[in-house]
Amino acid sequence: MVNKSDSSSLPAALQQIAVAFRLAGWLSFWTQLVLGVVSALVLLFASVSRDVVPQNQQNPGTGLGVFLAVCALITLGLSVYLAFRYTQIAKQLRSPNPNNRPRKLETVKIVRLGLIVNLVGILLSLLGAQAIAGTLLLKSLSVPQIGFGAAIAAPQQLIRPLDIFVVQANTNTVAAHFCGLVASLFLLNRATK
Repeated sequence: MVNKSDSSSLPAALQQIAVAFRLAGWLSFWTQLVLGVVSALVLLFASVSRDVVPQNQQNPGTGLGVFLAVCALITLGLSVYLAFRYTQIAKQLRSPNPNNRPRKLETVKIVRLGLIVNLVGILLSLLGAQAIAGTLLLKSLSVPQIGFGAAIAAPQQLIRPLDIFVVQANTNTVAAHFCGLVASLFLLNRATK
């Protein structure tokens, strides 16, 4: 632990950057972790429920959407790790020994990696949401508008809550990656000043 006398000998600009890394890192870490856990639980529920649904009522768009959502969650796991890494960089930046501090180039590389990971995660989440939304649109257009009785004859055309759950999980994952993206952009701005 760095005591106050050691941290006060650091240049003011370095102290500000360290504080920015600590705050943005923890805020991003916890926000992404909570949203990621919620999304993972929803997708787990959707995957388990999908196995219960008869084969003739499943649609390929939902499967693709779930697959892309899981891929986005994997990238979110990497983003959560990078957010935690930002907090560790903050500790290293507050070190009184200049040899223990990370170089600017290394720090900027890690922040840029965070940007790329979050952009890829947003792309995967959006593609998953589009696959599900397209499936839901086709289902809603194919249901006869004459009443509920006609929809009972074709249960595969009904929009199931499971489909909406997958859209919600994708939306949570997009929000988590967006938080990581904002934190990374903020830190890139602070680190390159």
